[in-house]
Order: sequence, then C-alpha cells, then structure tokens
Amino acid sequence: MIPEIGHFALLLCLPIAIFLACLPLLGAQTDRVLFMRAGPLLALGQWLFLLVSFICLTIAFLSDDFTVKLVTMHSNSALPWYFKFSAVWGNHEGSLLLWVFILASWTLAVAFASQSLPMDMRARVLSVLGMISIGFILFIIFTSNPFERLLLNLVSDGNDLNPLLQDIGLIMHPPMLYVGYVGFSVAFAFAIAALISGNLDAAWARWSRPWTNVAWAFLTVGIALGSWWAYYELGWGGWWFWDPVENASLMPWLAGTALVHSLAATEKRGVFRSWTVLLALLAFSLSLLGTFLVRSGILVSVHAFASDPTRGLFILAFLVLVVGGSLLLYAIKAPAIRSAAKFSLLSRETFLLLNNIILAIALAVVLLGTLFPLISSALDLGSYSVGPPYFNAMFVPLALPMLVLMGFAPFINWKRSTKIIQAVPIWLCSVAIALLTAIFGALALAKQYDQSFHFMAFVTILLSTWLLAATLLHLWSKAKNQQGFSAGIKKLSISYWGMVIAHSGIAITALGIGLTSIYAQQKDVRMVVGDEVSVSAYRYQLTSIDTFEGPNYSGTRGNISVYKNDAFVATLQPEKRFYYAARNVMTEAAIDAGLTRDLYVALGEYLEEGADSGEGAWAVRVHVKPFVRCIWLGAIFMAAGGLLAVFDKRYRQRDTANV
Repeated sequence: MIPEIGHFALLLCLPIAIFLACLPLLGAQTDRVLFMRAGPLLALGQWLFLLVSFICLTIAFLSDDFTVKLVTMHSNSALPWYFKFSAVWGNHEGSLLLWVFILASWTLAVAFASQSLPMDMRARVLSVLGMISIGFILFIIFTSNPFERLLLNLVSDGNDLNPLLQDIGLIMHPPMLYVGYVGFSVAFAFAIAALISGNLDAAWARWSRPWTNVAWAFLTVGIALGSWWAYYELGWGGWWFWDPVENASLMPWLAGTALVHSLAATEKRGVFRSWTVLLALLAFSLSLLGTFLVRSGILVSVHAFASDPTRGLFILAFLVLVVGGSLLLYAIKAPAIRSAAKFSLLSRETFLLLNNIILAIALAVVLLGTLFPLISSALDLGSYSVGPPYFNAMFVPLALPMLVLMGFAPFINWKRSTKIIQAVPIWLCSVAIALLTAIFGALALAKQYDQSFHFMAFVTILLSTWLLAATLLHLWSKAKNQQGFSAGIKKLSISYWGMVIAHSGIAITALGIGLTSIYAQQKDVRMVVGDEVSVSAYRYQLTSIDTFEGPNYSGTRGNISVYKNDAFVATLQPEKRFYYAARNVMTEAAIDAGLTRDLYVALGEYLEEGADSGEGAWAVRVHVKPFVRCIWLGAIFMAAGGLLAVFDKRYRQRDTANV
C-alpha cells in the first residue's frame, strides 16, 4: 500500500507543476495579484507531495519490500540500514526522484525566502521552475517509475546494492552534487524571468547572486566528495581521471564560477549583462547535459547509470527544448540588454573579463574532449579515446595564468584604477614571499622524495603562494586603511570575507593538485608475509593476512606495518571483499592520512601459494601521496567562502519597486 501512496503522490505533482508553470506567469503578464500569490502555495504543495513520495520509497527500501522492482534490483535484506537508505538514490529511478525533490526544495526556498523581490519577478521565476519540474516529473512517470511492482515474480531477497556504492561516500556525494546541479536552475529561472520582463539591471543581479553562490558552493562540495570517494574506494590511488561523468560535473562548475564573478560585475557596475545572462543559461544547460550523459547509456563509466535508449531520447529532447528555447529567447532580447557602461583597460572589470574568458576556454576544452568520442562514433569517423594527456596538456596552461590574475584582481578598482602605485609594495612583498617559499619548498621536496629540483613544483608553489600571500596582504591593507587594523577588520563586509576564504581555497587546492601530481610515488609488488618494500622514505612490511566476515560479505585483510627511519608510523589494513548477493570482489584501500602526505595501500589479486611458509602471495599496490589532502581542504575553503558571501546584508535589502 505504501508504494501506491508514493506513486499517487508523485502523480499529483504533475497537475500542481502545470499550475505552477502557468498561473504565476499569467498573473505577472496580466497584473493579476491573486494568480501571482498562488505561486508560493503551489510550490509548497508540490514539495509536500514529493516529500511523501520520497518517504514512501525510503520506507520500501528500509522494510525490504521486494515486491517493489527497484528494491529487488538494488537492495538486499543483509544490507546495513544506512546503505539501504542510500540505496534509495543509488539507482536511476531513485536518484531522479531525489533530483526532483531537490528541485521542489529549491522552488519552495525561492517562494518563501524571496519576500524582498517584486511580486511579478518572483512569479516569473517560480513559473520557470515549474516548467522545469514538469519535464522531470513526466520523465519519471513515463520512463522511470520508482514504484513499479513485481507481483507476478516475487523473490525472497534482492540483488544487493552495487558494492562500489556501499560506502559513506554515496550517502553524501550524490545529494550534495544534485543540490548544486539543480541549484543552477534558480539562476536559470532568474535569467529567463529577467529576459521576459526586459529588466536586467543591478537589482536582478543582486537577487540572483546568493542563489548562485549557494548552488556553486554545494556543487564544489559534491565534486570534492566524488573525488575523495574515487580516491579511497576504487583502489588505484587517483583522485581525478578526466572520466566523462567527472567532466559532466566539472563543466557546470566552470560555468558557475564564471557566473559568480560576472554577476558581481553586473551588480556593482552594470556591465556584462548579456554575458551574465548567457552564463546563467549555460550553467543549467550543462547540468542537463550531465544528466543526459549519465543516464542515456552512451557512456561507459563507473559513475554512470545503465539506461535504455528511450530514457536517453527523452532527456535529449528535454535538453534541446530547454537549451533551444532559452537561447531563442536570449537571441530575441539580446539587442535590448547590451550594457552601455564604460571601463578602462586597467580596471577590475577587465580582470573579471579575462578571468571569464579563461574559464570559458577551459570549459570549451573539457566539453570538446568529453563529446568528441561520442561525435566521432555517431558520424562513423572511427573510435577515439580522449584521456588525461589531452586534458592535462590543454587545461593546465589555462589554470596557471588565472592564478596570476586572481592575485592582482583585488587591488584593482572598478571602472578605472588610479591607485596602482600604492599597491606596488604589497605586490613586491607577495612576490618575494612566494619566490622564497617556492625555492626552499621545491628544494626541500626534492630532497624529501629523492628527486632533482623540479621546475613545475617550483611554479606550483610560486603561484599558489603568490595567490595566498596577495589575498591575505590585501586583507591586511584593506583593514588597516579603515581607522586601524583592529577596527578595520570588523568593518569588512561578509562578501569580502567570502572572497578571501574562497580565493585562499583555490590556492590550497592548486598546491595540492600540483605537488601530488609531481611527487606521488607508487610501486606494484608481489608480497608474502614478512616481505618489505620501500617507497620514498617509508618502509612497508606485510606482517600477516587474515580473513573476516562482514554483514553481507566475507573478506581478506592484510596487516601492513609502516616505518620511517625505523620508527613505527602506522598499521594499514587493506581489504579484499567478496559480496555474496552480487558475487563481486571489491578492493578497500587502507590510508594513513596526513596534511602533508597520505600513505596508501591497496590489496590486489591473490597470486599463488607460498613455496615455504604456506602463506599466499598477493599483489600489493603501495603509494605515497604528498599534499593530496590539500585538494579537498581547499574545496572546503572554496565552498565556505561561497556560502559566507550569501549572508551579506545587502542581499536582505527589500526592493519596493513593483511590489
């Protein structure tokens, strides 16, 4: 009965979404207040029914209701309860229901947290979000029903959740990623609403900025969690492989990063209005493209959902409709929204423009590399694979100059910078700090890892330290100029603090990416109990192999002691697990984490019986990963900075026009 309630609640959402799409827009166009006021109530109704639907599906998983096809395919009675909970979205149908519920949550938030917006603007935004909801609800109802029953073929137990997904990473990663993905629909809705009204002024940018920042921050956390999950779960020690599905999340992040900066310029100076609208449309369009790539079945990836062509065709049609319709509206309205504001070559506007150009080129590089194999295959041009060599060769040269520009940007004034000379001492100080840190850091790391002086390590440390030093010294300078440092630090705006924290996070992430790519060391060895292997300054000794039982699997565990200069460091216990229901074998890496290095061990395949001791020989992969934690630490700083900026008091100011 509970699945039927969930299905019925889902069906009721469709007429509510249709009314949400039509009534507020009609009210805004005809100035009917009653229709416009219906928007928040409809948003609340849609959210409540989707909540009921999601709860019903969750109950079906937690209660092992194997009459529901989705539960049978993706759960098992022996599965721990917390993995049964995450199994709700560990599949195509359930993840789509989560997606639509998150969209309804964003819609509800806009409806009740945007009381300062003019009524007609809020009505148009809610209407656009309702239109998006219609597309996804139709998709679920007609192609991806999560409540389908198996009444004629009852089973006693389920097939189990994919062992790769039986991890805490799945509990956190998809929801965070979806909040970011779907959050860009709000920026998209604001852009469409502004195009319809023809009013793309500074107020529009101010309304859109906090929603965009929140979406960008959650997407940042989601991507970082996915990277961390792949790092420790897949057993190969990598944190990013330029997988097409990884790229599907990176592309809207790049567009969103450009949008965050472009909105700042539009709000403060009224420039880049056309560019800002286009980026808002692009960010959400790329989120839909990622959905298509993951769910169409055209990609082979550990992250992708296997889906039938009907689903892919539906999403493709929806993608064409949304992207094509929004670009058509943009083309019609674009001539009327060109910015007339002027700025000099040496101004913050110019630096933001250069930043956005670099991000746009980086986005084009990732998009081309991701889609080229699909396009070439569709046109019968042959089978091609675009991998890390292409992306690294094209992406890194774009990232380095962006770090340079980011260090200069805070010192440059809007419109026309007349105080450049005053900033020269701080720039020189930043360069000196970065240069000395880079020289000594590169030399120390070369000695630590028994390598020669590495030029790219020097460049990585130089640019990361330059950005961090310039950001912090600008903070000191700005606070000092406001009646002394102690008093000035209290007067800095929250959005400025957000910028400082986010830019510092980018510096930390860049440092982690560069140094772990350069100095990471790995050995694949054959080991029996008692064997040792040295990697960098660390010595790994396999002390024993034992077996154990998990809740729904059996496993083999290696016990490896790690020493540095004969001093004990840690005991690592990598595992090899055999899952009973799925009959899959999975590798669970063991990691001793630290801020400056990770010691990483993965237990590979069983090779042969030991000749003397009777112990078996195993393939073992051993890593030393310097500064890899900085990648995710920096992401936390970036997300925190983006969220902090949302609390700036100017976003709570009430606009009285058109209320």
